[in-house]
Order: sequence, then structure tokens, then C-alpha cells
Amino acid sequence: MLITDIEYFLAEDLGYNDVSCTLVPDREVEAIIFTKEDCVMAGVDVARSFFDYLGISAVSSCADGDRIAGGSTIFSLSGSSVSILRAERIVLNFLGHLCGIATLTRRCVDSVARISNARVACTRKTTPGLRKYEKLAVIAGGGDPHRFNLSDAVMIKDNHVKMMGIEAAIMSARKNASFTQKIEVEVESGDDALQAAALGADIIMLDNMDPHQVADTMASLKRAVIPGHIIIEVSGGIGPDNIEAYARTGVHVISMGSLIHQARWIDISLEFSNQKSKI
Repeated sequence: MLITDIEYFLAEDLGYNDVSCTLVPDREVEAIIFTKEDCVMAGVDVARSFFDYLGISAVSSCADGDRIAGGSTIFSLSGSSVSILRAERIVLNFLGHLCGIATLTRRCVDSVARISNARVACTRKTTPGLRKYEKLAVIAGGGDPHRFNLSDAVMIKDNHVKMMGIEAAIMSARKNASFTQKIEVEVESGDDALQAAALGADIIMLDNMDPHQVADTMASLKRAVIPGHIIIEVSGGIGPDNIEAYARTGVHVISMGSLIHQARWIDISLEFSNQKSKI
């Protein structure tokens, strides 16, 4: 984590008159951070960044992507009582949020793996300012981060098509994009998918289609003998309860905004060696 990020998050939480954390004697203490439920680990390096910045010794045998059981210790801490109190809520918020994303992602990845080799990916539906951390949590859970930003690939979405049409949009993308950038086209019908394939799209996203519509479109694309390099992605309304149905359609990528915006926080706590923190 960048120093500027650490200082921004600390400034947001501490404010200008932190009486709460300075109520206690500033002395060397020990504490642990532990999970109260089974989860997939994410955010270890993020947490360590705050500890290092505040001069707190943090020992952990956990790594991002590890499956850990409820009751497991994530960090053993030693350092200034005031510093640990100041790090507590920020670190617990990051760990709870990121472990929640990694845990949900792993659940979805495991469900798909029983059926197909499709990748499970997230989207750009992320919390402003937290995208890089949320996408790294998806990676920790075994998922694909998709685009980190608009420059990673060219995405032709429904509003582009409404203004320009598929053909003009693809032609413009080919003219303006670098040879290193793939061109992805979002479509909502089988006919549009066939047109995008014929026009040379690198990735075709089947958006807001139910599994039956996706299966029919995949069959149409197969009959059209589309080039083998074209990646077929599906997105829209997909969650843990219906992901297996989409995995059975034969698509290459299943992208889900829900990996982030519907992930439940994991219950993670900090406890001092001689008393519980209630911050």
C-alpha cells in the first residue's frame, strides 16, 4: 500500500482530536487479530502496511488465498498500545471486507470448477478508492480481476452501440486502440453476438441473458464456426445460486459484480492480552 494511501485512511479515522486512543497509558502491549468464522484470507499485506507505518510488530503465518478456520489467529501484535488502538478499526475493516470478497469468490470458483474450466471474474462495480484492494481480494479467492481500469481493454457497451452501432464502434476501436488492447463487445442478443464475432471482436460479452439464452447463443456461435481465439463472457444477474447453470453453457468467463457488492464482511476481531478492545 502506498504511503499516501495509508496516511489518507489514518487521517480519515483519527481526525484532529483523537482522545479515544490516547486515554490508555502508552506502553508496550501484545494483542492478536483473529477470525470468528471460517474464511478465505485476503488483505494480509494491506494490514501489514498499517502495522509497519505505525511501528507495530506483526507476525503472521497466513497468506492471501489461505483457507482459515474460525478461531484462527491471523496476526500476533506487539507495540505501542496507542498505535495498536489507532490501527485496529482500519485494519479490521480492511480484513473483514477483503476476506468477505475472497470467501465469496472462492465459493463461486469452486462451484464452477466442478462443471467447467470457465474463469470467474469480477467487474468495475467496486468501491471508489478501494478498487485495487477489492480486485486483489478476488484474486486471493481464485478469481480473475478483469479490467483494473478503462485503459486495460476497450469495452464497447450498450450505450456505445446505441450511439454508433456495433460495426462503427468496433471499427473506431480498432483505429484508436493499441495493438496490446483487446476489444470486447457487450451484446444482448444472439444476432448481435454473431455480428460482433464476424467483425473481429476479441471478447463477446453476453449481457443479461438467462442460461437458456446463453446456451442457444453459444450453439449459434459454434455453428457459425467463430475463430477459436474469441472469448465468450457472460455477465448480468449472476450470483452463487445460479452460477452453476451459467457454467454449464460452455462460456469461457463468468463475470460477476456481486463478488464485491454482495460480499458479506467476515467477523474479525482484535483482542489485547489482558483485555478485549471494544473500539
